[in-house]
Amino acid sequence: MSKYQHIKQTAYEANMQLPKLGLVLFTFGNVSAADRELGVFAIKPSGVPYDELTPEKMVIVDFNGKTIEGDLRPSSDTLTHAVLYKSWEHINGIVHTHSTYATAWAQSQRCIPIFGTTHADHLTADIPCAPPMDDRMIEGDYEYQTGFQIMDCFKEQGIDYREVEMVLVGNHAPFTWGKTAEKAVYNSAVLEAVAQMAYLTEQINNSAPRLKDSLIKKHYERKHGPNSYYGQ
Repeated sequence: MSKYQHIKQTAYEANMQLPKLGLVLFTFGNVSAADRELGVFAIKPSGVPYDELTPEKMVIVDFNGKTIEGDLRPSSDTLTHAVLYKSWEHINGIVHTHSTYATAWAQSQRCIPIFGTTHADHLTADIPCAPPMDDRMIEGDYEYQTGFQIMDCFKEQGIDYREVEMVLVGNHAPFTWGKTAEKAVYNSAVLEAVAQMAYLTEQINNSAPRLKDSLIKKHYERKHGPNSYYGQ
């Protein structure tokens, strides 16, 4: 048995959650799961339908994007995952989808405003949208540069990737991450739900105000603060 079997299984199970959660159409998405001690991650093979996936088909790649194990080509987004893993040491799972509402906000080049408490239960800021990639980066190693497009956005806006585990890539689609692949998938589902709620909010009231700071603080801290009391 491969010494990477544990992350192959984790990546497989996480990938299979995407169609169940309605986050992907056909093969429009991928999840990876990392093992920091081994310096590798497992990722979905490129263009393989979800109903044909198995743990054995997951591809093992190092943090430089080099395939270590696997007979299939890894996802076309592999280098984006590799850049983020190499630069952001506290993440062990990454998800990329083209889920409908989050992608619509990305195509609109807009951050998702924090309108309500569902959003505030998960983070205290608007969900950032990275500016569209410039032509020089597009003409270079596109997927590799996408990782820097995301990181540059966080650096310029002073955002900590450990606090905001999601981003919209302008004109493209969302990426999410987390301490585990399961948490990254959870974040992807939350992002899509919040994106839909924000869209509907603006349809009902195109002057809807941002959630007030006291409610943001209350809802975030009751789940994540030092005196949190949500859950068991």
